[in-house]
Amino acid sequence: MDRGDRQFGGFQDMRWQGRRGSSNIEDRRGMRMGGVGGAGLGGFGLLAVLAIGYFLGIDVTPLLNGQMGGSGEMVQSDVPLTEADKQAGQFVSVTLADTEEIWSDTFRQMNRTYHPATLVLFKQVTPSPCGNASGATGPFYCPIDKKVYLDTEFFTTLSQRLGAGGDFAAAYVVAHEVAHHVQDELGILEKVNNVRQQSSQTVSNDLSVRIELQADCFSGIWARQASSKFGTIDRQDLLEAINAAKQIGDDTLMRNAGQAPMPEAFTHGTSEQRQRWLVRGMESGKIDACDTFSTDQL
Repeated sequence: MDRGDRQFGGFQDMRWQGRRGSSNIEDRRGMRMGGVGGAGLGGFGLLAVLAIGYFLGIDVTPLLNGQMGGSGEMVQSDVPLTEADKQAGQFVSVTLADTEEIWSDTFRQMNRTYHPATLVLFKQVTPSPCGNASGATGPFYCPIDKKVYLDTEFFTTLSQRLGAGGDFAAAYVVAHEVAHHVQDELGILEKVNNVRQQSSQTVSNDLSVRIELQADCFSGIWARQASSKFGTIDRQDLLEAINAAKQIGDDTLMRNAGQAPMPEAFTHGTSEQRQRWLVRGMESGKIDACDTFSTDQL
């Protein structure tokens, strides 16, 4: 069976099918950047290079022999969406809708209004004000246009190359990037990034870790509230997210890439830290419990 013909994720534990999706989806998967070539690395060879580049902070674009090059203009793509692509898009839309409801409720309790982020779905590469989004960048949030950029092929990397399978592991990826938008809405992201720009690389990396761990904690808040409000998440789902946090810790990724962990180069946190802050959000359900900036015990 071709990978594109299999059901998305191969799991039915997180009950997302048939549920309401978000209207804040910008689907660019039928478009491509002009000049993007199709030759060179194939399938998993490309995924491996891109995953390593993203997680270790290495610019792998020069290794791709022009695959990610382009004029910057978006043109119609002749590559059709597979059934897996369609299911992944529906899954992301439902997950995004859930984050919108949860964070709108949470902000309302703080007498604030939550303005949802737009999520851009793309394949291969697409432009953003924060630089081109591609497999080399992985999913990310751009505070300039307040959009999350996601190539759903990353879910394949997450499951098959990084050992973090399951629908809820994929939902955690979406929730984590939306959490950066929540930080932006709360004024946290701008304040910390301003300090980072005036700091040494060591201090900047430390602040980056604190930003990422807080986003993990916020993701845990979302998971707790979504489980309570929608009844679509069970214990196994939560374990999938915790495992995903473990698999994408800086130390684990460096070891898996054949490198000795270098704490001074960490930008996202160790596996233990990412799991602990995610669980902290799940257990507390409170934003105040996610203050990663006022503690020496990350």
